[in-house]
Amino acid sequence: MTSSTVGALNLDKGVASVMTRPRVLLVMDRATFALQFGPDEQARLAELATLGDPVVVGGLADVHPGRLAETEVLITSWGCPPITAAQLDAAPHLRVLLHAAGSVRGLVPPDFHGRGVQVATAATMNAVPVAEYTLAAVILAGKRALPLAQVGRTQPTGWQNSFATRSLSNLGRTIGIVGFSTIGRRVLELLRVLETGPVLVADPFADPDRVRAAGGELRPLPEVLGRAEILSLHAPLLPSTQHLIGRAELGLLPDGATLINTARGGIVDSAALLAECASGRLDAILDVTDPEPLPTGHPLLALPNVTVTPHLAGSLGSETRRLSHFALDGLAAYAAGEPLPGAVTPEASELSA
Repeated sequence: MTSSTVGALNLDKGVASVMTRPRVLLVMDRATFALQFGPDEQARLAELATLGDPVVVGGLADVHPGRLAETEVLITSWGCPPITAAQLDAAPHLRVLLHAAGSVRGLVPPDFHGRGVQVATAATMNAVPVAEYTLAAVILAGKRALPLAQVGRTQPTGWQNSFATRSLSNLGRTIGIVGFSTIGRRVLELLRVLETGPVLVADPFADPDRVRAAGGELRPLPEVLGRAEILSLHAPLLPSTQHLIGRAELGLLPDGATLINTARGGIVDSAALLAECASGRLDAILDVTDPEPLPTGHPLLALPNVTVTPHLAGSLGSETRRLSHFALDGLAAYAAGEPLPGAVTPEASELSA
C-alpha cells in the first residue's frame, strides 16, 4: 500500500467516510518552499499527506530509490528540474503531479500522460496577478502615463500639456488581445471595469461564442493588429509563436499604439520592436524580454517610451500562497477521490505555455 487512511465523520449525512493520506513528496528549491509554505500551509500538508524525511527535495535525482518507489503524489514548483523518463520508471505508484506554479511544459516528458499520471497546474492562480498587472498597464497606456513621466524628469510638464494632448484617454480605446488563454480570458473580465471600445481577440484555437461571452470579438490577427490602440500579448511561446509579432505585424499597429507583453519575450522580434519604439511610433510596456534580462546598456532600456519591468507580473510574495493553496486543494481532492482542479489534458498541454 502507498497510502494510509483515516476515518472522517460526515456530520451532514451521519456516516463515516474514509479519506486516504497519500505518500507525498515536494520537489522545488528551498527558497520556493519557504515562500509558498508557511506554518498554516505546512500544517495542512501534514494533515492531508503521509510525509517522509526530508519533506522537500531539490530534484528527484536526490531521492532515495525506495522513497521514490512508494511516492504517490508529487508537488512541484519553481526550481524543480525536468523530470526524466527513468525517474518515472522508478516511481511505479505515482498517480498525481500537482504543480504549484504555471506551466508544466519542459517539466515532464512527452509520454507523461500515457503513464496514467494525472497532472494539474496552478496556472489559473498565477493568472490572477498577471491579469491585474495587465489591467494596470492598459490604464497607464491609455494615458501614456509612463512615457510622460519619463519626459517630466528632464523638462517641465503639467496639466496644461496633458490637456492639450487629446489622445490621453481610456474611454473608447480599441484593445487587442493576442491569445485567449487563461490569462487572456481573465484580462477580458477585468477590462469590464473600463469603458473601452471593442476588445478584439486573436487566437486560431478560440471558440467565437466563448470569446463573445467573455466580452471580446474574435478576429484574425491582422485585423486585430490594424485596429488595436493597445495590444496585450497572452499567447504561449511555441515554435509556431516564435516572433509571432515581427516587423510586418508591428507595422500594422496604428501610430501611437502601445504593446504590452507579459507572456514571453520570444513572441516579439526585439530588433523590430526597437526600431518602432526608437522612431517614436510605438510605445511598449514589457515585463518579459528577449533576451531576459536585457543586458546593461541595451538600447530598449534607454528609450523613454519603453518601460521594462523585471518579470514581476506573475505571482510574487504573498501571491505565491495562492499556488500552494491550489496544490493542497488538489491533494485534498485526490485523497477524497474527487476530480482534480486545474487538470491538464494531453490536448491542452500542446497549446499551453
